[in-house]
Amino acid sequence: MTISSNSSNNHGISQAQLDAHWMPFTGNREFKKDPRIIVSAQGNYYTDARGRKIFDGLSGLWTCGAGHGRTEITEAIAKQAATLDYSPAFQFGHPKSFELAHRITQIMPEDLNRVFFTGSGSEAVETALKIARGYWRKQGQASKTRFIGRSKGYHGVNYGGISVGGLSPNRAIFGQGIEACHLPHTMISGNNFIQGMPSEGAYLAEELEQLVTLHDASTIAAVIVEPLAGSAGVIPPPVGYLKRLREICTKHNILLIFDEVITAFGRMGSNTGAAEFGVTPDLMTVAKQLTNGVIPMGAVIAKQEIYDTYMDTAGPEYMLELPHGYTYSAHPVACAAALASLDILAKESLPERVKTIAPYFQAALHDLKGVVHINDIRNYGLAGALSIDHAVGEPAKRPYQIAMKMWQKGFYVRYGGDTIQLGLPFTSTLPEIDSLMNALGETIAEVN
Repeated sequence: MTISSNSSNNHGISQAQLDAHWMPFTGNREFKKDPRIIVSAQGNYYTDARGRKIFDGLSGLWTCGAGHGRTEITEAIAKQAATLDYSPAFQFGHPKSFELAHRITQIMPEDLNRVFFTGSGSEAVETALKIARGYWRKQGQASKTRFIGRSKGYHGVNYGGISVGGLSPNRAIFGQGIEACHLPHTMISGNNFIQGMPSEGAYLAEELEQLVTLHDASTIAAVIVEPLAGSAGVIPPPVGYLKRLREICTKHNILLIFDEVITAFGRMGSNTGAAEFGVTPDLMTVAKQLTNGVIPMGAVIAKQEIYDTYMDTAGPEYMLELPHGYTYSAHPVACAAALASLDILAKESLPERVKTIAPYFQAALHDLKGVVHINDIRNYGLAGALSIDHAVGEPAKRPYQIAMKMWQKGFYVRYGGDTIQLGLPFTSTLPEIDSLMNALGETIAEVN
């Protein structure tokens, strides 16, 4: 294995250290030949091992909307770690978990008011799926075990998540998952270069009726979708689509789960995607922006009726109602980070700021229409994506090349499949948006 001279002189990591780390969602062979090492972050910028400032065009991994290096969060973490570094999650509690749970319910829509903490978005999805199945067993309908996801959906990387997810590269190598089928995605012919929500496509929700007819509602536990599909390349819902899913689920007594790991806490311009799109699910998963990405944490927020069903159980009160949880559920330090993060979002009105600057971001992004290789542009809030024409036999090659050239120019953007994805910090300035878009248009034009 070789390392380029630039990297070997500047990244400060030994070959043995590089070899030891099996990196996630990374082309390890390519990366370790020329490592891209980030050593610090402040505001909307990373600093790499060569001392270059890199604009964070994805807010970490959709995680750091309030910007990096927030002293409010780091001080809260330090204080909490010095006071209570860990508390057992089972059978005992600590004050901040209850404070945080209540705080979350205050910004949730309608009847979503019971919070179960996890360590990540993937764990939150697994928890929501288990809660859904267990709910129906508690209701005496044990046959309701099937889940319905959506093509191009992403719901984390555990077995339940990849089963209901609809990204084939995340599924194919791992074999049989749990019982699930899939709705079609909403990227349809004629909806290219739409700004915001497409006006056409709500009819695709009717495919759920067909799946109910095929499998029968008595076998279906829940439908799980992202309000806006993020990891597949920012796919906003067509107008009326989510509302129709809600109506069909209610009609057939099927739970609706919104995976809001990306969309919750500001990115859509509201506290949640549910609030932004005016549709309330029965269960919601959150993570990422909950702690501003500083410490891993996720949660499932459930409706009162689901919680009550679990509490309505025979036997002594000391018996478990839900035999599920994680060692790091409601970790004290994570709770402190989340409370500080939510304080920042509220005090600085960051969801409202997203809504204010989103039209500028939208216009700047769509100004790239006509640049060679771009065959579609999609956006909502501070999330956007470009679909890139496939290189012959290698659909992922050009996005990779674009992202690497952008890194060289001082911009971090995400490449996935045939897309370039953007998730700007909520604190982005208009000149930063202009600089990013100018570099992106120039870079795409340079790629063969």
